[in-house]
Amino acid sequence: AAHWSYRDGVRAQNPFAVDPAKWIATLTERFDEEDHDEFLEHVKLEMYADQVFCFTPKGEVVKLPRGATPLDFAYAIHTRIGDSCVGAKVDAIRVPLWTRLKNGQSVEIMTAEGQRPQATWIDIVATGRAKASIRRSLREEDRERFIKLGRELVRVAFEHVGKRATEKALNTAAKHLSLDDRDTLLARIGSAELTARQVIETLYPELADKKGDEIDAARAVVGLKPSQTFRRAACCQPVPGERIVGISYRGKGVMIHAIDCEALAELAEDSGRWVDLHWQEGRHPAVHGVSFDLTIANDSGVLGRICTLIGEQGANISDLVFIDRKPDFYRLTVDAEMRDIEHLHAVMLALEADSDVAAITRHRDLGRKP
Repeated sequence: AAHWSYRDGVRAQNPFAVDPAKWIATLTERFDEEDHDEFLEHVKLEMYADQVFCFTPKGEVVKLPRGATPLDFAYAIHTRIGDSCVGAKVDAIRVPLWTRLKNGQSVEIMTAEGQRPQATWIDIVATGRAKASIRRSLREEDRERFIKLGRELVRVAFEHVGKRATEKALNTAAKHLSLDDRDTLLARIGSAELTARQVIETLYPELADKKGDEIDAARAVVGLKPSQTFRRAACCQPVPGERIVGISYRGKGVMIHAIDCEALAELAEDSGRWVDLHWQEGRHPAVHGVSFDLTIANDSGVLGRICTLIGEQGANISDLVFIDRKPDFYRLTVDAEMRDIEHLHAVMLALEADSDVAAITRHRDLGRKP
Protein backbone atom coordinates (compact mmCIF):
# COMPACT_ATOMS: atom_id res chain seq x y z
CA ALA A 1 0.00 0.00 0.00
CA ALA A 2 1.19 3.55 -0.73
CA HIS A 3 2.43 5.32 2.40
CA TRP A 4 0.59 8.54 1.58
CA SER A 5 -2.77 6.74 1.53
CA TYR A 6 -2.54 4.19 4.32
CA ARG A 7 -1.35 4.11 7.90
CA ASP A 8 -1.53 1.08 10.22
CA GLY A 9 -3.71 -0.71 7.67
CA VAL A 10 -6.47 1.93 7.82
CA ARG A 11 -7.31 4.31 4.99
CA ALA A 12 -6.44 7.88 6.01
CA GLN A 13 -9.35 10.31 5.99
CA ASN A 14 -7.77 12.65 3.48
CA PRO A 15 -10.03 14.12 0.77
CA PHE A 16 -6.93 14.81 -1.33
CA ALA A 17 -5.50 11.27 -1.06
CA VAL A 18 -4.89 9.29 -4.24
CA ASP A 19 -7.20 6.30 -4.81
CA PRO A 20 -4.66 3.43 -5.20
CA ALA A 21 -7.01 1.26 -7.31
CA LYS A 22 -7.68 4.01 -9.82
CA TRP A 23 -4.02 5.03 -9.89
CA ILE A 24 -2.85 1.45 -10.58
CA ALA A 25 -5.55 1.02 -13.24
CA THR A 26 -4.34 4.16 -14.98
CA LEU A 27 -0.73 2.98 -14.85
CA THR A 28 -1.73 -0.42 -16.27
CA GLU A 29 -3.40 1.26 -19.22
CA ARG A 30 -0.31 3.35 -19.86
CA PHE A 31 1.94 0.29 -19.50
CA ASP A 32 0.03 -1.34 -22.36
CA GLU A 33 0.20 1.79 -24.51
CA GLU A 34 3.66 3.28 -23.87
CA ASP A 35 7.30 2.32 -24.13
CA HIS A 36 8.45 0.60 -20.91
CA ASP A 37 11.31 3.08 -20.21
CA GLU A 38 9.01 6.02 -20.78
CA PHE A 39 6.44 4.33 -18.56
CA LEU A 40 8.91 3.97 -15.66
CA GLU A 41 9.98 7.61 -15.99
CA HIS A 42 6.34 8.67 -15.88
CA VAL A 43 5.80 6.62 -12.71
CA LYS A 44 8.77 8.32 -11.03
CA LEU A 45 7.45 11.76 -11.89
CA GLU A 46 3.99 10.98 -10.54
CA MET A 47 5.33 9.44 -7.31
CA TYR A 48 7.49 12.47 -6.53
CA ALA A 49 5.52 15.23 -8.23
CA ASP A 50 5.77 17.44 -5.14
CA GLN A 51 9.49 16.84 -4.48
CA VAL A 52 12.89 17.31 -6.06
CA PHE A 53 16.01 15.28 -5.33
CA CYS A 54 19.33 17.04 -5.72
CA PHE A 55 22.90 16.03 -4.99
CA THR A 56 25.77 17.52 -3.05
CA PRO A 57 29.19 17.60 -4.77
CA LYS A 58 29.97 14.38 -2.83
CA GLY A 59 26.92 12.64 -4.25
CA GLU A 60 24.71 12.80 -1.15
CA VAL A 61 20.98 13.15 -1.88
CA VAL A 62 19.04 16.12 -0.51
CA LYS A 63 15.23 15.94 -0.69
CA LEU A 64 13.41 19.25 -1.09
CA PRO A 65 9.88 20.41 -1.95
CA ARG A 66 9.21 21.41 -5.54
CA GLY A 67 9.98 25.10 -5.99
CA ALA A 68 12.98 24.97 -3.64
CA THR A 69 16.04 27.09 -4.35
CA PRO A 70 19.78 26.76 -3.67
CA LEU A 71 19.15 28.62 -0.40
CA ASP A 72 16.73 25.89 0.70
CA PHE A 73 19.41 23.37 -0.26
CA ALA A 74 21.98 25.22 1.87
CA TYR A 75 19.73 25.34 4.94
CA ALA A 76 18.80 21.68 4.45
CA ILE A 77 22.49 20.81 4.84
CA HIS A 78 23.12 23.01 7.91
CA THR A 79 21.88 26.33 9.29
CA ARG A 80 25.45 27.64 9.35
CA ILE A 81 25.81 26.88 5.63
CA GLY A 82 22.56 28.68 4.86
CA ASP A 83 23.40 31.75 6.96
CA SER A 84 26.80 32.18 5.29
CA CYS A 85 25.66 31.44 1.72
CA VAL A 86 26.89 33.94 -0.89
CA GLY A 87 26.22 31.99 -4.06
CA ALA A 88 25.55 28.64 -5.68
CA LYS A 89 26.53 26.51 -8.63
CA VAL A 90 24.04 24.12 -10.20
CA ASP A 91 25.63 21.47 -12.41
CA ALA A 92 28.88 23.49 -12.17
CA ILE A 93 27.23 26.69 -13.48
CA ARG A 94 26.87 29.79 -11.27
CA VAL A 95 23.16 30.61 -10.79
CA PRO A 96 21.16 33.21 -8.82
CA LEU A 97 20.02 32.12 -5.37
CA TRP A 98 16.37 32.35 -6.44
CA THR A 99 16.79 29.66 -9.13
CA ARG A 100 14.24 26.82 -8.84
CA LEU A 101 15.96 23.45 -8.53
CA LYS A 102 15.10 20.43 -10.67
CA ASN A 103 15.40 16.70 -10.10
CA GLY A 104 18.87 15.24 -10.40
CA GLN A 105 20.80 18.51 -10.31
CA SER A 106 24.11 18.77 -8.47
CA VAL A 107 24.25 21.80 -6.19
CA GLU A 108 27.37 23.41 -4.75
CA ILE A 109 26.94 26.11 -2.10
CA MET A 110 29.52 28.90 -1.79
CA THR A 111 29.95 30.52 1.63
CA ALA A 112 31.87 33.44 3.08
CA GLU A 113 32.86 34.25 6.63
CA GLY A 114 30.96 37.26 7.90
CA GLN A 115 28.00 36.80 5.56
CA ARG A 116 24.62 37.27 7.24
CA PRO A 117 21.10 36.38 6.07
CA GLN A 118 19.31 39.12 4.13
CA ALA A 119 15.67 40.13 4.65
CA THR A 120 14.94 39.46 0.97
CA TRP A 121 15.82 35.79 1.45
CA ILE A 122 12.45 35.17 3.09
CA ASP A 123 10.79 35.63 -0.31
CA ILE A 124 13.29 33.34 -2.04
CA VAL A 125 13.11 30.18 0.07
CA ALA A 126 10.30 27.62 0.03
CA THR A 127 10.96 25.43 3.08
CA GLY A 128 9.75 26.18 6.58
CA ARG A 129 13.17 25.29 7.98
CA ALA A 130 14.90 27.91 5.85
CA LYS A 131 12.30 30.60 6.62
CA ALA A 132 12.51 29.95 10.37
CA SER A 133 16.32 30.04 10.34
CA ILE A 134 16.41 33.30 8.37
CA ARG A 135 13.86 34.98 10.64
CA ARG A 136 15.78 33.91 13.74
CA SER A 137 19.05 35.29 12.34
CA LEU A 138 17.39 38.56 11.33
CA ARG A 139 15.92 38.98 14.83
CA GLU A 140 19.32 38.39 16.39
CA GLU A 141 20.95 40.86 14.00
CA ASP A 142 18.25 43.49 14.69
CA ARG A 143 18.74 43.04 18.41
CA GLU A 144 22.49 43.54 18.14
CA ARG A 145 21.97 46.69 16.08
CA PHE A 146 19.31 48.03 18.47
CA ILE A 147 21.57 47.42 21.49
CA LYS A 148 24.41 49.33 19.84
CA LEU A 149 22.09 52.16 18.85
CA GLY A 150 20.46 52.26 22.28
CA ARG A 151 23.86 52.51 23.96
CA GLU A 152 24.73 55.57 21.87
CA LEU A 153 21.36 57.24 22.59
CA VAL A 154 21.76 56.60 26.32
CA ARG A 155 25.30 57.97 26.36
CA VAL A 156 24.21 61.22 24.70
CA ALA A 157 21.14 61.64 26.94
CA PHE A 158 23.04 60.96 30.17
CA GLU A 159 25.86 63.35 29.26
CA HIS A 160 23.24 66.02 28.58
CA VAL A 161 22.10 65.94 32.23
CA GLY A 162 25.61 65.56 33.62
CA LYS A 163 25.36 61.84 34.41
CA ARG A 164 27.25 58.74 33.31
CA ALA A 165 25.47 55.73 31.83
CA THR A 166 27.36 53.13 33.88
CA GLU A 167 26.61 49.41 33.67
CA LYS A 168 25.28 49.54 37.22
CA ALA A 169 22.94 52.43 36.38
CA LEU A 170 21.58 50.66 33.31
CA ASN A 171 21.07 47.38 35.19
CA THR A 172 19.24 49.27 37.94
CA ALA A 173 17.02 51.01 35.39
CA ALA A 174 16.25 47.68 33.70
CA LYS A 175 15.18 46.21 37.05
CA HIS A 176 12.93 49.19 37.86
CA LEU A 177 11.33 48.98 34.42
CA SER A 178 10.73 45.21 34.83
CA LEU A 179 13.08 44.28 32.00
CA ASP A 180 15.26 41.18 31.92
CA ASP A 181 18.64 42.87 31.75
CA ARG A 182 20.69 45.81 30.54
CA ASP A 183 20.83 44.60 26.94
CA THR A 184 17.04 44.30 26.82
CA LEU A 185 16.83 47.89 28.06
CA LEU A 186 19.25 49.11 25.39
CA ALA A 187 17.45 47.13 22.67
CA ARG A 188 14.13 48.73 23.67
CA ILE A 189 15.70 52.18 23.43
CA GLY A 190 17.32 51.40 20.09
CA SER A 191 14.02 50.15 18.66
CA ALA A 192 12.15 53.26 19.93
CA GLU A 193 9.98 51.23 22.34
CA LEU A 194 11.52 53.22 25.18
CA THR A 195 13.30 56.58 25.31
CA ALA A 196 16.56 57.42 27.01
CA ARG A 197 14.71 60.22 28.79
CA GLN A 198 12.41 57.68 30.45
CA VAL A 199 15.46 55.82 31.74
CA ILE A 200 16.94 59.02 33.17
CA GLU A 201 13.67 59.95 34.88
CA THR A 202 13.43 56.42 36.31
CA LEU A 203 16.87 56.75 37.91
CA TYR A 204 16.70 60.46 38.74
CA PRO A 205 13.06 61.46 39.41
CA GLU A 206 14.12 64.97 40.37
CA LEU A 207 15.13 65.66 36.76
CA ALA A 208 11.57 65.06 35.58
CA ASP A 209 10.40 68.16 37.42
CA LYS A 210 12.53 70.61 35.46
CA LYS A 211 10.57 73.32 33.67
CA GLY A 212 11.36 73.67 30.04
CA ASP A 213 10.96 76.89 28.12
CA GLU A 214 9.23 79.28 30.55
CA ILE A 215 11.63 82.16 31.23
CA ASP A 216 11.41 85.77 32.36
CA ALA A 217 9.46 87.51 29.58
CA ALA A 218 10.84 90.93 30.43
CA ARG A 219 14.36 89.83 29.45
CA ALA A 220 13.67 87.96 26.24
CA VAL A 221 10.61 89.31 24.44
CA VAL A 222 9.55 92.85 23.63
CA GLY A 223 5.83 93.71 23.49
CA LEU A 224 4.48 91.98 26.60
CA LYS A 225 2.96 93.62 29.64
CA PRO A 226 5.18 93.53 32.75
CA SER A 227 2.95 90.96 34.45
CA GLN A 228 2.68 88.66 31.44
CA THR A 229 4.67 85.47 30.99
CA PHE A 230 5.10 83.54 27.79
CA ARG A 231 5.76 80.06 26.58
CA ARG A 232 7.00 78.92 23.19
CA ALA A 233 4.50 76.95 21.13
CA ALA A 234 5.43 73.27 20.83
CA CYS A 235 4.12 73.08 17.28
CA CYS A 236 6.69 75.46 15.77
CA GLN A 237 9.27 75.99 18.57
CA PRO A 238 10.30 79.58 17.76
CA VAL A 239 13.78 80.71 18.77
CA PRO A 240 15.33 84.18 19.19
CA GLY A 241 16.00 85.85 15.86
CA GLU A 242 12.82 84.54 14.20
CA ARG A 243 9.81 86.70 13.49
CA ILE A 244 7.16 85.88 16.07
CA VAL A 245 3.61 86.65 17.11
CA GLY A 246 1.86 86.04 20.42
CA ILE A 247 -1.55 84.53 21.13
CA SER A 248 -3.07 85.52 24.46
CA TYR A 249 -4.72 82.84 26.62
CA ARG A 250 -6.78 83.90 29.65
CA GLY A 251 -4.98 82.92 32.81
CA LYS A 252 -2.13 81.24 30.90
CA GLY A 253 -0.13 84.15 29.57
CA VAL A 254 0.96 84.42 25.95
CA MET A 255 1.87 81.61 23.60
CA ILE A 256 4.57 82.57 21.10
CA HIS A 257 4.45 81.20 17.55
CA ALA A 258 6.78 81.60 14.61
CA ILE A 259 5.15 83.97 12.12
CA ASP A 260 4.93 81.19 9.52
CA CYS A 261 3.39 78.60 11.86
CA GLU A 262 0.49 76.84 10.15
CA ALA A 263 -1.39 76.61 13.45
CA LEU A 264 -2.05 80.35 13.26
CA ALA A 265 -4.49 79.81 10.39
CA GLU A 266 -7.06 78.49 12.89
CA LEU A 267 -6.82 81.76 14.85
CA ALA A 268 -6.89 84.14 11.88
CA GLU A 269 -10.37 85.49 12.70
CA ASP A 270 -9.66 85.87 16.41
CA SER A 271 -7.39 88.89 16.00
CA GLY A 272 -8.24 90.27 19.44
CA ARG A 273 -5.98 87.68 21.02
CA TRP A 274 -2.99 88.41 18.80
CA VAL A 275 -0.04 90.25 20.38
CA ASP A 276 2.64 91.98 18.31
CA LEU A 277 5.99 90.75 19.63
CA HIS A 278 9.64 90.49 18.75
CA TRP A 279 12.70 89.03 20.41
CA GLN A 280 15.09 91.30 22.26
CA GLU A 281 18.17 92.11 20.24
CA GLY A 282 21.54 90.82 21.39
CA ARG A 283 22.81 87.47 22.61
CA HIS A 284 20.35 85.29 24.48
CA PRO A 285 22.06 83.27 27.22
CA ALA A 286 19.19 80.80 27.54
CA VAL A 287 18.89 77.80 25.24
CA HIS A 288 15.69 76.65 23.59
CA GLY A 289 14.54 73.22 22.49
CA VAL A 290 14.28 72.76 18.72
CA SER A 291 13.44 69.63 16.75
CA PHE A 292 14.57 68.73 13.25
CA ASP A 293 14.07 65.68 11.06
CA LEU A 294 17.07 63.80 9.67
CA THR A 295 17.51 61.07 7.08
CA ILE A 296 20.91 59.43 7.51
CA ALA A 297 22.74 56.44 6.07
CA ASN A 298 22.28 53.19 7.97
CA ASP A 299 26.00 52.52 8.31
CA SER A 300 28.20 51.71 11.26
CA GLY A 301 29.34 54.79 13.18
CA VAL A 302 27.16 57.30 11.29
CA LEU A 303 24.80 58.08 14.18
CA GLY A 304 27.68 58.58 16.59
CA ARG A 305 29.42 60.93 14.18
CA ILE A 306 26.20 62.92 13.65
CA CYS A 307 25.76 63.32 17.41
CA THR A 308 29.38 64.44 17.71
CA LEU A 309 28.92 66.91 14.85
CA ILE A 310 25.93 68.49 16.59
CA GLY A 311 27.92 68.74 19.81
CA GLU A 312 30.84 70.37 18.00
CA GLN A 313 28.45 73.14 16.95
CA GLY A 314 27.74 73.87 20.62
CA ALA A 315 24.30 72.24 20.74
CA ASN A 316 23.16 69.64 23.25
CA ILE A 317 20.97 66.73 22.14
CA SER A 318 18.10 66.08 24.55
CA ASP A 319 16.40 63.23 22.70
CA LEU A 320 16.37 61.19 19.48
CA VAL A 321 13.28 59.41 18.18
CA PHE A 322 13.43 57.02 15.23
CA ILE A 323 10.57 57.46 12.77
CA ASP A 324 11.49 54.80 10.24
CA ARG A 325 14.20 52.23 9.61
CA LYS A 326 15.17 50.93 6.21
CA PRO A 327 18.09 48.73 5.17
CA ASP A 328 19.86 51.78 3.70
CA PHE A 329 18.59 54.76 5.74
CA TYR A 330 17.25 55.85 9.12
CA ARG A 331 14.70 58.63 9.55
CA LEU A 332 14.76 60.26 12.97
CA THR A 333 13.72 63.38 14.84
CA VAL A 334 16.43 65.06 16.90
CA ASP A 335 15.58 67.31 19.85
CA ALA A 336 18.43 69.72 20.57
CA GLU A 337 19.01 72.95 22.50
CA MET A 338 19.80 76.08 20.49
CA ARG A 339 20.56 79.66 21.48
CA ASP A 340 18.92 81.36 18.51
CA ILE A 341 18.07 81.07 14.82
CA GLU A 342 21.69 81.63 13.75
CA HIS A 343 22.81 78.79 15.98
CA LEU A 344 20.11 76.53 14.49
CA HIS A 345 21.13 77.44 10.94
CA ALA A 346 24.79 76.69 11.73
CA VAL A 347 23.91 73.23 13.04
CA MET A 348 21.67 72.42 10.07
CA LEU A 349 24.29 73.68 7.61
CA ALA A 350 26.97 71.48 9.20
CA LEU A 351 24.68 68.47 8.95
CA GLU A 352 23.76 69.21 5.33
CA ALA A 353 27.47 69.17 4.48
CA ASP A 354 27.89 65.62 5.82
CA SER A 355 27.92 63.00 3.07
CA ASP A 356 25.88 60.54 5.17
CA VAL A 357 23.00 63.00 5.71
CA ALA A 358 20.47 62.60 2.90
CA ALA A 359 17.96 65.19 4.15
CA ILE A 360 17.38 67.60 7.02
CA THR A 361 14.31 69.75 7.70
CA ARG A 362 13.04 71.63 10.68
CA HIS A 363 10.36 69.62 12.46
CA ARG A 364 6.85 71.03 12.61
CA ASP A 365 4.29 69.15 14.68
CA LEU A 366 0.78 70.52 14.24
CA GLY A 367 -0.55 67.56 16.20
CA ARG A 368 1.02 68.88 19.41
CA LYS A 369 -0.91 71.29 21.52
CA PRO A 370 0.66 74.72 21.59
